[in-house]
Amino acid sequence: MVTTGNARLKAARIAAGYPSQQALADALGVGVRQVRRWESEAPPWPHAEQGQALTRVLGQDLEALGFTRPTGTSADRGPRTVLAATAVGLATVPKQAATLQPATAADDYEAVTRSHRRLYWSVAPATLHPAAIAHATLGCAMLTEMAGQTKARTAAALAETWLLSGRIEFFDLRDADRAQQTLLRALQAAGEADDPLLGSAVLAHTAFIPAWEGERDLAVERMVAARTYARRGPASTELLAWLDAVEAECETRCGNTRTALHLIGHAEDVLARDSEHQSPEWLDWFSPVRLAAFKGNTQLRAGHLPQARATLLEVLQTLDSSDEKQTTVVLGDLAAVEAAAGDPDAACRYAVRALDQLERTWYAMGMDRVREVRRALAPHQHERCVRELDDQLYGWSTTVSALAR
Repeated sequence: MVTTGNARLKAARIAAGYPSQQALADALGVGVRQVRRWESEAPPWPHAEQGQALTRVLGQDLEALGFTRPTGTSADRGPRTVLAATAVGLATVPKQAATLQPATAADDYEAVTRSHRRLYWSVAPATLHPAAIAHATLGCAMLTEMAGQTKARTAAALAETWLLSGRIEFFDLRDADRAQQTLLRALQAAGEADDPLLGSAVLAHTAFIPAWEGERDLAVERMVAARTYARRGPASTELLAWLDAVEAECETRCGNTRTALHLIGHAEDVLARDSEHQSPEWLDWFSPVRLAAFKGNTQLRAGHLPQARATLLEVLQTLDSSDEKQTTVVLGDLAAVEAAAGDPDAACRYAVRALDQLERTWYAMGMDRVREVRRALAPHQHERCVRELDDQLYGWSTTVSALAR
């Protein structure tokens, strides 16, 4: 495996918004040579004040940042990440050969990761999430007993598992703070695997978090990092188009729909090319029809209602029956189109269909869309169709599901 130095510290630095070693050095008030030593293959344990500054700036304890505590140094009693806690817990176990885990262990770990990837589309997120976290904890422990390609493969599967967990936390459970920390662990694991494409995917997901809060500069900065990692590829046309789609959604969330539509147009052009490289297996959340769904939402927010309606109706007809989560989002967007067009009856019909789907497959993003539509229908709240929508929106099952999450 290619030597990557202290991949955990590098990943944490980039995720925290310090694209260069110099930027982190300036934030800490140290020389860039010091940061360079910390990011080396054998980083020295930081002095007390420097260690506290690193922990404060990067949001993780020193073990999680790739440092090994010298013998006789008092332990930090503060909160630990799963990676750090696992490493410390195993430090008391007698040292064994790095080949303790057989080569087939990577096969077995990858198999569970693949299963979780498929289960995401059919299993309730609150049910799948604990299993994914437990699998990630196991992967952290296994990495301490691995070397070479076995370790690299397991680290890549671990990164995907953390990424899945972060996706659930952000898109399904609406816990952005937790998702940020989980995605950081995913980036660290991708660094240990020296897998730039996984790193690109993780960084692009981190861009969603500030974009949802309207923090465009931070979102754009993270997308620059994601594209930088993708260039280290080889990246498929699908991955490159997805990066355009992510940036388009970030721009849409920040009110820049014209820029977003330009990015989506570029993504469509990219997808029209023959790809020189195969897409990674884990890129199962993107396709031409999902790009069209991005486009329809952006057209809606730009006020291009006839175009949005046409785009979203075509998406709805094209989506596979297994795309249940995406279906709720598209139905919600179609409801929003009709609400904006002044047709509350049509808006309510689409919103009720979305709620029917949500009862079968919960998706927080889909419920968010329905609630946005209901707010838009406030001027019509005394009409029968809106009251019927309220009866379903505030039924026992949907209300309990919403509050439970």
